[in-house]
Amino acid sequence: MQHFDTIVIGSGQGGTPLSKKLAKAGLKTALIEKRLVGGTCTNDGCTPTKAMIASAKMAHNIRRSKDLGINTGEFTVDIKKIVARKNEIVTSFRGSAEKGLAATENLTLIMGDASFTGMKTISVQLKDGSTDIFTADKIFINTGTAPRIPGIEGIEDYPYFTSTSLLDIEKIPGHLVIVGGGYIALEFAQMFRRFGSEVTMIIVEPVFLPKEDNDISSLILDIFKGEGIKVYLDAKADKITSKGEAGFDLAVSMKAETLAISGSDILLAAGRVPQTNTLHLDKTGVTLNEKGFINVDEYLQTSTPGIYALGDVKGGPAFTHIAYNDHIILVKNILQQLTLSIKGRLVPYTMFIDPQLGRVGITEKEAQDQQLDYKVTTLTMDRVARGIETGETNGMMKAIVDVKTKQILGAAILGAEGGEVMSVLQMAMQGKITYEEIRENIFAHPLYTESLNNLFTPLVK
Repeated sequence: MQHFDTIVIGSGQGGTPLSKKLAKAGLKTALIEKRLVGGTCTNDGCTPTKAMIASAKMAHNIRRSKDLGINTGEFTVDIKKIVARKNEIVTSFRGSAEKGLAATENLTLIMGDASFTGMKTISVQLKDGSTDIFTADKIFINTGTAPRIPGIEGIEDYPYFTSTSLLDIEKIPGHLVIVGGGYIALEFAQMFRRFGSEVTMIIVEPVFLPKEDNDISSLILDIFKGEGIKVYLDAKADKITSKGEAGFDLAVSMKAETLAISGSDILLAAGRVPQTNTLHLDKTGVTLNEKGFINVDEYLQTSTPGIYALGDVKGGPAFTHIAYNDHIILVKNILQQLTLSIKGRLVPYTMFIDPQLGRVGITEKEAQDQQLDYKVTTLTMDRVARGIETGETNGMMKAIVDVKTKQILGAAILGAEGGEVMSVLQMAMQGKITYEEIRENIFAHPLYTESLNNLFTPLVK
């Protein structure tokens, strides 16, 4: 049995910097990782998907290059080279993280599968099959989530893809059927459609992207349909039947009809589940919610003093940057004795479809529900000078503002570099800059951001 001051379980985008900073502060720290350093973001999420989305964007640009006066002729998509490029980037990012951990004094990286055997006692099954026991004064859980496998009859006997395994595909699907309609599902749908696959989405929700405002979600749906992606809403995948090398038949039930969809490959992207099953948290007193996520207070402490959770495993906004911010809060509270809270923090996010959707603050629906005194302003991307010049006219800018204070309450930027433009408004919100000040601000011409002048013009008398 070996004792540490602190133990971090999971080397994701919260766990890795947290363990390094605790160690650099002089605390004897262990970082336990069961699979790959870097967690989902580096290995299975942000980094690899965005690398492959870049290839899909290139294919899309080539197809439409004649609109800008460039005739390219026929081209092919080399999926093996795309995957190889992705792997090189992932390996580079992971290698950099591993070097950083190795160079940190007081930090021990332990590769193995951790589970609790007592209040603050952890058993780790190491890669060589042996087991070690560790204890610590403080323990931080950053084990993240994994793809959820929906209950489809016959799915356990069919070689389905998840958002992890699809990243290593060796052949472009003839017809990719996607079960799910969240952000991950949408990114993969557009990616593989641009690689040349026929793509069909089976979405159980009756509304497309229900967390977004209707004007934004409807516009995205139109963009997807315009690219030839089939979308079935209020639809449930019931049963899959193999047809051997010819693929499968998927029985789908809807309110008015039952569909039989034939496909070559199926992607299950129907949400994610917390990786808490094997932790044996019942040995610690740490409580979970009804979906298996770890309950934490506003300071990220669990129901057991001295045990904390950060990142996706605690539920809430499942974004890498939230996990990273969690680690900052923990570091300052523990090492500097501050009382920073996760309550009320601004949560920006970007969906990396094309055009991007950058979102921050509240939606118009939320403003209505909260009965706020607000106004809405919009600007379509076909009225944005930069969009017209580059041929990127899909989408719209939208902002919700407070009538009295003139503060920005929320924004949705669906357009080229939408995430970057959204970040400008995020900084304005954090700095209490009014929409009138943005309207009159000097932005370099002709950036997409410059159109924020025009976005807020209708609100300025």
